Amino acid sequence: PVPAAAAAGEESPVEGGPPDHSYSLSSGTTSEELLRKLNEQRDIIALLEVKMKEMKGSIRRLRLAEAQLRKEIREKDRLLHAASAGTRKRHGL
Repeated sequence: PVPAAAAAGEESPVEGGPPDHSYSLSSGTTSEELLRKLNEQRDIIALLEVKMKEMKGSIRRLRLAEAQLRKEIREKDRLLHAASAGTRKRHGL
């Protein structure tokens, strides 16, 4: 069988030299191996897309929780300020 890298018109690495990166194809990669690697990469991409959607949902929930907490803090600060202002008036400060 014709190596997939050669069939795709890619230059093969120098004989005996290390590949450019960990997922480089050797000059003897078959079409079957190339298809398997492609399918693995598609699976990884699909998984990453699912994880990204989950993370976006988590970020959205965290932002809503943060907004609610900020609202509660503002309300408590307002009540504390009103209570301390009332105490000052009663004691003539």
